Amino acid sequence: MVVTALPVWDLSDLYPSIDSPKIRADLKKSAKDCAAFAASYKPPFAKMSGDKLAAALADYEKLQDRLGKLHSYADLVYASDMSNPKHAQFYQNMQESLNELSSALLFFGLSINKIPEKDLAAKLKSSKALAHYAPWLLDVRSYKPYQLDDNLEKLLHEKRITTQSWTRLFDESIARMRFLVDGKSLTSAEALDLLSHKEPAKRKSAAKAIGAEFEKHKELFALITNTLAKDKAIEDQWRGFKAPISSRNVSNQVEDAVVDALSQTVKANYAQLAHRYYAWKAKQFGKKTMDYWDRNAPLPAASDRKIDWADARELVLSSYAAFSPELAKIGKKFFDNDWIDVPTRAGKAPGAFAHPTVPSAHPYLLLNYQGKTRDVMTLAHELGHGVHQVLSAKQGALMADTPLTLAETASVFGEMLTFQEILRREKDASKRQYLIASKVEDMLNTVVRQTAFCDFERQVHDVRKKGELSADQLAEIWLAVQKESLGPAIKFDTEYGHYWMYIPHFIHSPFYVYAYAFGDCLVNSLYAVYQAEAAKGAKQAKAFEQKYIEMLKAGGTLRHKALLKPFGLDASKADFWQRGLDVIADYIEQLEQ
Repeated sequence: MVVTALPVWDLSDLYPSIDSPKIRADLKKSAKDCAAFAASYKPPFAKMSGDKLAAALADYEKLQDRLGKLHSYADLVYASDMSNPKHAQFYQNMQESLNELSSALLFFGLSINKIPEKDLAAKLKSSKALAHYAPWLLDVRSYKPYQLDDNLEKLLHEKRITTQSWTRLFDESIARMRFLVDGKSLTSAEALDLLSHKEPAKRKSAAKAIGAEFEKHKELFALITNTLAKDKAIEDQWRGFKAPISSRNVSNQVEDAVVDALSQTVKANYAQLAHRYYAWKAKQFGKKTMDYWDRNAPLPAASDRKIDWADARELVLSSYAAFSPELAKIGKKFFDNDWIDVPTRAGKAPGAFAHPTVPSAHPYLLLNYQGKTRDVMTLAHELGHGVHQVLSAKQGALMADTPLTLAETASVFGEMLTFQEILRREKDASKRQYLIASKVEDMLNTVVRQTAFCDFERQVHDVRKKGELSADQLAEIWLAVQKESLGPAIKFDTEYGHYWMYIPHFIHSPFYVYAYAFGDCLVNSLYAVYQAEAAKGAKQAKAFEQKYIEMLKAGGTLRHKALLKPFGLDASKADFWQRGLDVIADYIEQLEQ
């Protein structure tokens, strides 16, 4: 087999290098434009005409696009190699410069929230240009009940740069860690990948090495977690958020009750999903229980064939094309233009992500591709994000971003398309069983595991209000949550109590994780609608495709109810989440039969 070279992204579409004069020029111009903006649009805005407020928003949007481009470049350079001191220094200096510039613009959103409802309604009615920005204004004003005095807001904004240093400490600590597995020094991505190795001894060695290495750093990671949790609690209290998760729900434009219904429904289904599946999997190995390092083990009859990058590309793009040639055409740009950073390497950010950058540029994808079926699904997932970000870019810098709850829709839908294509190509019954089992595991990791992660966060933030948690307390909460969610078929050793440390979302974006469960359940229901429409004929399938693309193009201009209405779906309905979970249960039943 010819092995295709793994591509590395080309960031020159943003800036040529970290030493580029273009960066200094854009920073200088931004400083001048921010000062001019503040001088041109002075609050209060209540008496300002709708057209003038629209003009201010248009100028503000241009500024945000340029500042966002600088921010994105710094993020991506840093993610390329977090262990590089020059990258780290550049990243920190850029964060500080951009924080100072954005501080000069902070007054704008604060002043918009001081406009009385009646006056704002009149402005929107009188100005078509301002009405264009109505969705963004709605989002900004959702924070109105939690807004503090202007000086306090400015203080919190400017101090955020020091709080982010704890996140940087986490990132660089993970990037520098090495895990000694059978005499080889591995990065976290390489060590974690071995947990799905075909050889049991290799899985165990990796699992023990990961646990042992994290235990060495448990006090550091406990300190980071405690500090950030306390920092969040202080700000939440000042702002008046009723629960630690509430601020995330506001930013996600979703009601607390909807998120609570999702969590409660998933937890009520732990037994019929995760407990049931892992009991079935243990039987495939001739056991009643499995060690935790066997949870992601391939089934005994599974192939250990590595999938070449060229084959992965063809598979994902053809899967997209079978559903929508338009989506595949956009997806192809990522491969043709080096918008993807693919291989694992020392210092590189672990995991995978899609960075939208700004509408005036294009997204970038980061992977740690190692040739497994799961890696192909990750490619399909992140490409879904990238395509979504390209389509929504037309909404502009203020409204292109989709709330996290719906941001996972295109990614998970892309995974489903790819899975169905893989299944269609495979004719061998035993291999099809393995593929279904792999899909079930991916869905459990997305729904059950992420809900459990969210539950872990809830407990940690609640306990933190009473005082600092020790590393051992964090391990106890983690193990309890894992046992509850995964069930009695999985055995845990004490070192697994430290595995919470490798989840970056806990540090980077508290309570982000439930968005994955939200997206998976939503897509299960959405894909069922697509299958029903496609069964009626090509015309109905095409109509669904067009509605789906319009949903992605909407970006952040619509809330979840409006986006899902054309498909006859409503996430606020009591049975919505159960319908999505039943899809997973049906797959498990297929395996049992």
